[in-house]
Amino acid sequence: MKKMKATAVCAVLGGCLLCSSCIGSFSAWNSLKDWNMGIGHKAVNELVFLAFHIIPVYEVAYLADVLVLNSIEFWSGSNPMADVGTEKVIHGEDGEYLVRTNEEGYTITKLGEVDHPLNLVYDAEKRTWNVVAEGKTYELMTMNEDGTVTYKQQDGTSTTVMPEWLKETVAV
Repeated sequence: MKKMKATAVCAVLGGCLLCSSCIGSFSAWNSLKDWNMGIGHKAVNELVFLAFHIIPVYEVAYLADVLVLNSIEFWSGSNPMADVGTEKVIHGEDGEYLVRTNEEGYTITKLGEVDHPLNLVYDAEKRTWNVVAEGKTYELMTMNEDGTVTYKQQDGTSTTVMPEWLKETVAV
């Protein structure tokens, strides 16, 4: 009887982890796919694609995402495969900006003005995004428990908004 209860508890707990309604970002599989697409010529991409299905590289990456990485991302709120250290150049209205991914957020620097970086830092404890520039920190927005977002305006007042995906969920 005890063995049957233990088995039932393990099955329920395992089901909770596997069926957490988390689609996730599938970062391992997407990183592998992006690497393959970046190799170059499409014939080489196809050969690598076929080889990675014969030797089940794609399948193992997908299974790792489904069973482990997406569950960690869902329960912890952070992606264990985040691309820390990646850099991307963004073309803005008044110039080009280099955006670098950090462990705690992003560093944004206008090209040609490397002495004046702007950091976007996420404080997981307070659930806030903060701007750090020239040694000063400003709270930008708070991710509220109910899914809404409260942001600070230039005049110091706060405004709470509901993201579109949440509006659609509430309307149903």
